[in-house]
Amino acid sequence: MHGETADDGFRELTEKITRESEFRCTSYKDKCVRRRIAVRMRARGTETYEQYSGLLDADHGEYEWLLDALTVNVTKFFRNPTTYAAIAKHVIPDLWRRGASIDVWSAGSASGEEAYSLAALFYEHARGLEQLGHLGRVSVVGSDIDRASLDAAHRATYLPASFTDTTPELLERLFPPLDDRRTVIRPIRAMTRFEHRDLLRDPPPSEAFYLVACLNVVIYLDRDSQEGLLDALFDSLRPGGYLVMGHVETLFGRARRHLVPVDARERIYRKTS
Repeated sequence: MHGETADDGFRELTEKITRESEFRCTSYKDKCVRRRIAVRMRARGTETYEQYSGLLDADHGEYEWLLDALTVNVTKFFRNPTTYAAIAKHVIPDLWRRGASIDVWSAGSASGEEAYSLAALFYEHARGLEQLGHLGRVSVVGSDIDRASLDAAHRATYLPASFTDTTPELLERLFPPLDDRRTVIRPIRAMTRFEHRDLLRDPPPSEAFYLVACLNVVIYLDRDSQEGLLDALFDSLRPGGYLVMGHVETLFGRARRHLVPVDARERIYRKTS
């Protein structure tokens, strides 16, 4: 695949994927999409974009595998532990003191580990205060475009690899063993729900959130899509609410003007107005 022919083939394939699936390739950086399509092409033994396009026509089930590759569902509980430690220190106590219902959105939650981790922070805070009876006011919604990942989130059972960033104390207290996996304790599951949502096409959930986590999503988008998503995340926040992003993410546009850093290194911001 060289020169204009390869570029034309890539463009035609991504237009087809956007047209026939739920994934808008044109909103993502080309190099990211090329790399992930190449993974599936190698797995299926196709050498050109045209051959892979024909495979998608012949085997529509391949779209499921392709979408899984394109959405990069690499996650685990408490991934980037310093970020979760900062949330536990700066965000959870402040929100808990406010006394109102606390709505949280894990945008791009993949198979659920991020959403359950956020719920676990509230559980641990309430446990330390001997206020577990007040957890009913916390609601965490996790959303993702990948339906297979959402099915895994609903099952709430995970292999050991999902817990490599989890401390032994939390592992034993919050994630009891279940055969060769571990599950999530009922109080944390009770706080958490999941829904299918395309961050680029669908509006945010209807709630106004006190905390929105969108870790390592924005960096894969082109500039226009980045700005549109940041605007949507900003609009979904209540005044005084918090936005948490990944270590390599950058704020710009309207969100940058109205979000002040709470922990700049961990990319935690608070909405001023």
